[in-house]
Amino acid sequence: CPVPELMQATTDGTDPRYRRGAGVVLFNAKAQVWVGRRIDNPGPAWQMPQGGLDPGEDPFDAARRELEEETGVTPALTRALDSPEGWLTYDFPDELRRQLWRGSYVGQQQRWFAFAFLGQDSDVNIDTREPEFSAWQWVELEQTMDLIVPFKRDLYAHVVRAFTPIRDRLRSC
Repeated sequence: CPVPELMQATTDGTDPRYRRGAGVVLFNAKAQVWVGRRIDNPGPAWQMPQGGLDPGEDPFDAARRELEEETGVTPALTRALDSPEGWLTYDFPDELRRQLWRGSYVGQQQRWFAFAFLGQDSDVNIDTREPEFSAWQWVELEQTMDLIVPFKRDLYAHVVRAFTPIRDRLRSC
C-alpha cells in the first residue's frame, strides 16, 4: 500500500524558551501505536517515544535515535512514513518547570514523525541503558489522549488529528 514519502522537517519558527525535541508515532501491522508507561511518574502516565534534540541534530535523526534509545527498536525495523505537522508546543506545569533542566525551559517544542514497525513484539526492549518505561503496549491512536499526562493532552490532540489519515491509509491496505 503506498504511503507518502517522509516530508523533511523545517526548523523555522523555533522559540528558544522551549526545549526542542522529536516524537514518534510507531504503528504496528494493525495500525495501533506504541506507548510506554513512564518510570518517573507516580501515576499511570503513558506516552509515545519522544525526546530532546542533541546540538545540531536534525529532528528526523533525533526521532530515530529516541525510538531506539527508549524502545530498542532499530532503524532497520522501521519504515519512515510521514511528518504531517510542523512544530508542536506544550508548556510544563509550574512545579515541573522548576525541576526540569533547572528551569531553563518553559516547555517543549516538538516535531513528530510516523514510522511503520516491521519487526515482532519480541524486538521491543524497554530494558535499555537508561530505561524510561516500566511497561509498554499497543493501543489505538485515539486512546493516547486518555493515557498521556494532562499537560500534554492538547499536543496529543494535534498528533491524533494529524496522524489519523496515516493510520487510516495503513488500515486500508
